[in-house]
Amino acid sequence: MRKIDRLNSADTLDSELLRTFLAIAASGSFSKGAERIFRSQSAASLQIKKLETLLGQPVFERHARGVALTPIGEMLRPVAERVVDMIDSAVGTLRSGGLEGTLRMGVPDETGGMRLAGVIARFTRDHPRVELTVRCSLSAEFPDALARGDLDLAVHAARVVPEGAVPLRREQTLWVVSRDHPVHERDPVPVALYDRACWWRDEALIALEASGRPYRLVYTTESIAGMTAAIEAGAAVGLLDRLSVRPSMRVVTPDDGLPSLPASVWVLERRRGSASAAVDAMAQAVINGFAVRESFNALSS
Repeated sequence: MRKIDRLNSADTLDSELLRTFLAIAASGSFSKGAERIFRSQSAASLQIKKLETLLGQPVFERHARGVALTPIGEMLRPVAERVVDMIDSAVGTLRSGGLEGTLRMGVPDETGGMRLAGVIARFTRDHPRVELTVRCSLSAEFPDALARGDLDLAVHAARVVPEGAVPLRREQTLWVVSRDHPVHERDPVPVALYDRACWWRDEALIALEASGRPYRLVYTTESIAGMTAAIEAGAAVGLLDRLSVRPSMRVVTPDDGLPSLPASVWVLERRRGSASAAVDAMAQAVINGFAVRESFNALSS
């Protein structure tokens, strides 16, 4: 087997190629890996093609449900992890610039926190003296938590952009079913919803009632993990955003007999009166990470 003997050459193999490789390896998918590092799938594919050209061998095997590491990919992974960790550690030390303090942040469970995982990891490396506490739960509770002063900063879904909040991304709410269990064809259709008061639940019930489609609420959950489990087990049709849809699932469209649902807006909202360098730095990191100009469609469209 060919050895990986060119990893020390900055001219041929830079850290961004390794980051893309690690993101795709961790997620098992080009699309989900690209989302983790806030790149388009085509950009990630080009980076992997460049990496494979440099190594002279493929690092991934493509199959119907994603990708798996080749033997050379398995050899590369621990090397890439060490290289990226060393670079991030050094950059964090140089960039910290004395930034310190406390920061309490809300991360939406509806997306599993995946969109923000890279942002948070990078922030903690760059600012090791900031004491960061992250709450990952259904984002419907975050506006109240901000108002009570329990959180300093939060990303959450909203019908409309609250005053003072920053829009990050427009996202479609979807009915989703297991590919192996077409329960959306049943009459009445079994439905899974979040059991806390949230606007996703309210809008889903309103849409179902308006459609006239007979349904039964058979499963309620407080978490994205519970919703995913219900869908994959074939217990019910459930609600997810597009980036949470797995290869084992399929989106149920109005042609399948279920009503369309309104889009949500992911926003970044700060606690009123929260003024600190740590909050400012994290807010900017989140905005940059979501790439607002590229990924957010005009709300009026």
